[in-house]
Amino acid sequence: MEYKDYYKILGVNKNATADEIKKAYRNLAKQYHPDKNPGNKAAEAKFKEISEAYEVLSDPEKRKYYDQLGADWAKYAQYGGNPEEFMRQQGYGNGSRTWTYTTFGDKGKFSFEDIFGEGGFSDFFKFFFGGGERASQRTSHARGQDYETEMEISLEEAANGATKILAVGGKKFRLKIKPGIADGQVLKLSGQGGESSVPGGQKGDLFVKVKIKPHRLFERKGNDLYYKLPINSFTAIAGGKVTINVLGSEITFPIPKHSDSGKIFRLKGKGMPVYDNPSQRGDLYVTLQIYSPKNLSEEDMATVSRLAEKYK
Repeated sequence: MEYKDYYKILGVNKNATADEIKKAYRNLAKQYHPDKNPGNKAAEAKFKEISEAYEVLSDPEKRKYYDQLGADWAKYAQYGGNPEEFMRQQGYGNGSRTWTYTTFGDKGKFSFEDIFGEGGFSDFFKFFFGGGERASQRTSHARGQDYETEMEISLEEAANGATKILAVGGKKFRLKIKPGIADGQVLKLSGQGGESSVPGGQKGDLFVKVKIKPHRLFERKGNDLYYKLPINSFTAIAGGKVTINVLGSEITFPIPKHSDSGKIFRLKGKGMPVYDNPSQRGDLYVTLQIYSPKNLSEEDMATVSRLAEKYK
């Protein structure tokens, strides 16, 4: 496999700055772009070559990896063109037919066939940066970098839906939150990531991880809600109706006579809406917490004392 000197292809030296590399690529890209050379196969091949060179040298991580392994390229012939042995001897692998190495900034395991293809070696670029369909797609499309960020919302916003303004990299995005979104759920904004390094190439995507702030009254488990309802001892004995506000919705339900502390009520369909199907909802579980009323009058205390004496 022939060594490709990406610096020579772009016409820059090995100490070239990022701006010098970018300028050299743009000049060559204008000259050999297929739109300016329709039907010219030689120009098309040249354009692909300079695009490949720029794909590597414009990325600090890929450029460092290229320089590191490129410095040892002369030793490649010592191993009879055997890339597996070469990688093992140079410390890039673990001596087996599978190893871990950097591929476009991601960490992953690739088999020997994944990297070099079945029945023979892949091209120089794939030797460095991975093989198979995944690598060829990244090269041809030269997608821009994907961006990741986080956004925090309240449990009320998760239950009822919301529209949020998100600022990333000096740009503002209007993000619609559907009812029932889960904590940690990731939303994808297609084409809102980094610019492509190739003219007309595909932009990267923006991934937004949604974090839901803890609520002081409600605990969420899946689509179910859990709530601890404080009631006074008189209501627990005599029974009655109570009204609670559940994330913006008023819910009234009866408390039976002689209810004990810790009793749990299941209110079906009163929990969180199901994401992408808000007509369905989880359940609400209400646990009673009975407390003794304070600041009773002397007359009330006398009545309570008589009852306590009667039922002790």
